[in-house]
Amino acid sequence: MLIIEYFRIFWRRGWVMMLSAVLTAGSALLFSVVQTPVYQSTVDVLVQPARTDFGLTQSAKLLLDSYVAFLDTENSATEVIDVLQLDMLPETLRGDVHIAAEAQRFLIRIEVENQSGDLANDIARHWAQLLVQWRNDENQKQRREDRVTAIILDHPRYELDRPRRAINSAAGAVMGLLIGAAVVLVLEYMDAGMVRNRKDVEGILGMSVLGAIPAHDGEASLRRK
Repeated sequence: MLIIEYFRIFWRRGWVMMLSAVLTAGSALLFSVVQTPVYQSTVDVLVQPARTDFGLTQSAKLLLDSYVAFLDTENSATEVIDVLQLDMLPETLRGDVHIAAEAQRFLIRIEVENQSGDLANDIARHWAQLLVQWRNDENQKQRREDRVTAIILDHPRYELDRPRRAINSAAGAVMGLLIGAAVVLVLEYMDAGMVRNRKDVEGILGMSVLGAIPAHDGEASLRRK
């Protein structure tokens, strides 16, 4: 089948595809509206060596993963829960927190998900302060030139993580178009074997129709009735 024939099929039955797209997009939007919003707060902690020589700088980079390991524990979660008086288990809170190191920029990034944006900011801030306090305590045991300081770069900021109504609606519309296209092709396949008029007969047989048997008078009268 030529592309132009597919185009004609979809043009003729385009209302099926449009209806399917509207229904799926509307369903996706409705699901997004009733879904409870979840916000994500992000805070960056800079790990800064006391001097910029190659040895200490490389050591600080290697230690970033150990700082992540220090923060990503249930003990850290418990401390944050105690400070903020949260009514949740440490393992639950830890599951809402993602901590990663960016070695090239000497950063520890902390991301917190919560249904309250302000609470997500508070959790991220206190979690970052755990690293700052720990490094301050450890630096007291080191010479000044060997210290590594942790600094919170900016206040945590939250943004909507999900649901994304526009994205969900667009994805629903695309899915609806695909479903509608499949339905159109199925309907066209089912209609392809049906003989409804003279044109269909000529198309199937490849010959011209010279005559047709008229309907019986009884059948014709019934149809008129």
